[in-house]
Amino acid sequence: MATVRLPAIRYDATSVRPAWADLPPDLRAAICGRLGSPVTWATSVGGGFTRGFAAILTTSAGERVFVKAASLVEQRHLSDWYAREAALTAELPAQVAAARPRWTLTTAGYFVLCLDAVDGRMPALPWAPTELDAALASWAGAARALRRPPAGLVNIGLPRLADLASADLAWWQEIAAGREAMPVFDTDSDTDGLLRRHLPELASLEADLPRLVSDDAVIHGDLRLDNLLIDRTGMAWICDWTWVCHGPAWFDTTSLLVTAYASGLDADTLFARHPTAVDTPPGGLDAALAALSGYWLTRASAGPTGASPHVRAHQRFSGETALAWLAARRGWPGPFWPPHR
Repeated sequence: MATVRLPAIRYDATSVRPAWADLPPDLRAAICGRLGSPVTWATSVGGGFTRGFAAILTTSAGERVFVKAASLVEQRHLSDWYAREAALTAELPAQVAAARPRWTLTTAGYFVLCLDAVDGRMPALPWAPTELDAALASWAGAARALRRPPAGLVNIGLPRLADLASADLAWWQEIAAGREAMPVFDTDSDTDGLLRRHLPELASLEADLPRLVSDDAVIHGDLRLDNLLIDRTGMAWICDWTWVCHGPAWFDTTSLLVTAYASGLDADTLFARHPTAVDTPPGGLDAALAALSGYWLTRASAGPTGASPHVRAHQRFSGETALAWLAARRGWPGPFWPPHR
């Protein structure tokens, strides 16, 4: 029987956010004014790793919306992300299952983004096969619509995954060159020794990724379980379109299926059967898993963060899972999955 390995965190309870009552009164008043009636109920979003405000707001008129807000000073990077998300989601093709922006507001030192509210919940781990099927189906539809992206989306100015891979997904190469330390594992197993024996292969696989992901299609860029919602009909919605870039859809399929592998499911078969897999070049899946594992494991060892403290547990779990999947595919022996302590 396949092994199910669960993270040390619940993905629907990772956020550390201000509540509606914590926002400055003038900001709350401005949001209510833009909504046209007072907010009578606010439910903060439990998932995510940023510290920005994010909540489902219900007004006295019965309107229900999803609102994000971030300070233009203390959270400048986050307010910029929200502004970019507003621009990107407004240009997504209609076939993409994503909430659309209703309005934005710059007031009281904050940037505010209001989106349609999706009446749904985050999938749980281990994946229920029906929910994973729904997620894969929604991504297939989105990928099909984004294969030839609309001009309005492209004209926003999108990075290329090939460039991002060279700059941000080259950690095994940095370790091999002695410019970065090997990730630290809290385990008695010889994971460090095993990784060092396979380090040249990991670095080589990773180095191939920029060549393999050169593509004019558009992808989500951060597709994972906690960026999805399953609605009451069983349909999956894709959230948080902040890292949209030019690249092949099979890369996002890979990142989504990392948690499927952790759930004890046949991730290789799920990948091979997905419509995006037809464009995967030889070695593409292994290169993606190598690059993702190096990024996640190195970030997990990076120490304290200004984001949610749970982000390091997410990165370690994701990195260990991607590495375990890669090791299984390549027949590497050894305990590549350190036990959680």
